[in-house]
Amino acid sequence: MSIKSPINFKPADAAWADYESYLKSLIIEHGIKSICDIGGGANPALSLDFIREHQLDYSVLDISQSELEKAPTSFVKIYGDICNPNLNLGKTFDLVFSKMLLEHVSHARAAHQNVHRLLNDRGIAFHFIPTLYALPFLINKLIPERLSRAILHSFSLRDRVQQAKFPAFYQWCRGPSRKQLRRFEKLNYSLVEYRGFFGHGYYIKMPFLHRIQMAWARFLLKHPMPAWTSYAYIVLRKQIY
Repeated sequence: MSIKSPINFKPADAAWADYESYLKSLIIEHGIKSICDIGGGANPALSLDFIREHQLDYSVLDISQSELEKAPTSFVKIYGDICNPNLNLGKTFDLVFSKMLLEHVSHARAAHQNVHRLLNDRGIAFHFIPTLYALPFLINKLIPERLSRAILHSFSLRDRVQQAKFPAFYQWCRGPSRKQLRRFEKLNYSLVEYRGFFGHGYYIKMPFLHRIQMAWARFLLKHPMPAWTSYAYIVLRKQIY
């Protein structure tokens, strides 16, 4: 009988289309009851209906008080910095997760260490991240923030109030390379799944570049190279030694 690998690759459109169902399946499959949504800010990932239906203890942690204030008042909101070495929420969780947050943290090791501390024994961490060295994210990292914000607004239809743009550093935002996996092992995590995604939609307004990019993504799906993912799901389990 073949054993399913924890490392796999899919096209980028699945990263966005499957995210909510993937998150919900983790919650149901692992019997999760307490959850911390890191960086959820104005847009918590789960609806109040789902939270109530499954009787979840759901908290939203964010470094921005103004972003937290945009979220519906029914959510439990916690103002705090996931990189703060003195972070103490007074409780731990079965699941700590983030969506498009970790590229913005300036101290990745501290953030992942804090996530580890926030987890119950054998708790689950799940992160959805953009990854280097996808060209749009590499450019975003290298150019001044004012210019990157202007470029994003020209190529994206996102709501500038509800989906504000923040500086990005991309620390530890990589595909499933050996170096990346060792980083988490050293922090006492075991790997549940590392799903890399190839391709992106940033060239959709430029048909010629978009076709080239999609052909490159199809090639990578047949010949995966972790360094060239555009996004990743990282699912980790807290280990106690």
